Amino acid sequence: MLTLIDAGRPVQVAARIDGERVAIPAADVERALGWTLTPEGLCGAGMCIPLPEGTSVGSDEIELAALAQVLDRPLAVDSKAGAAYLGGATGERRRTLRSLHAPDFTLPDLEGRLHSLSEHRGKKVLLVAYASW
Repeated sequence: MLTLIDAGRPVQVAARIDGERVAIPAADVERALGWTLTPEGLCGAGMCIPLPEGTSVGSDEIELAALAQVLDRPLAVDSKAGAAYLGGATGERRRTLRSLHAPDFTLPDLEGRLHSLSEHRGKKVLLVAYASW
């Protein structure tokens, strides 16, 4: 089993893992991501896209990296942990970056009071991030 995280939603899917290569059943692609395998390709969200190279309609599984490439979405796989994360489409990320609006988030200060970025819209804000790793 593999935990596939898409749009922050974890879904358990059957998977064949060979090193960093991960293949999932076509039925799980539909259940987890909403894309249906058809003769036209992968269809969902009102559109169809060509199949990943080497995948045929009779195929019972789709390689996750090829699927991510066709969907124009970044993929991070940790085969040892049995987890994969499918990021947002490049076009969506590009629009967000061009808007120059940071996504809203809420974090506690040292006293535990919550602060949201949206409270400071229209003001200059300095964010400092630190990671020990």
